[in-house]
Amino acid sequence: MSLTPEQYKILKQKGTEAPFTGKYFATKDTGTYHCADCGKLLFPSHTKYDSGSGWPSFHAPAETDAVIMQEDVSHGMVRTEVLCSTCNGHVGHVFDDGPNPTGKRFCINSAALDFKKKI
Repeated sequence: MSLTPEQYKILKQKGTEAPFTGKYFATKDTGTYHCADCGKLLFPSHTKYDSGSGWPSFHAPAETDAVIMQEDVSHGMVRTEVLCSTCNGHVGHVFDDGPNPTGKRFCINSAALDFKKKI
């Protein structure tokens, strides 16, 4: 797939988009969110919720092996980075302040996603 400059910055250079600017942060449609680079299914819409963070937030990935989580010590913080398990593209971070049933908040960049609306 061909990436836009913003998608390349996020997926390949581990960048981030400004909060409340991504095209999916307020999306409430039913469907699935896929990696914008390789097309892998990452998150179903029924796990999406409004965290107030300004980024699309999910309480669980589509499958446990849809994403890889690894320690990120950049920017003077210790966080858990979320990567696509197929292409290793950076999609965002996960935090332990999410809702039930998982308690997780997968905070994901819109530019790293491709939404497929259920018809």
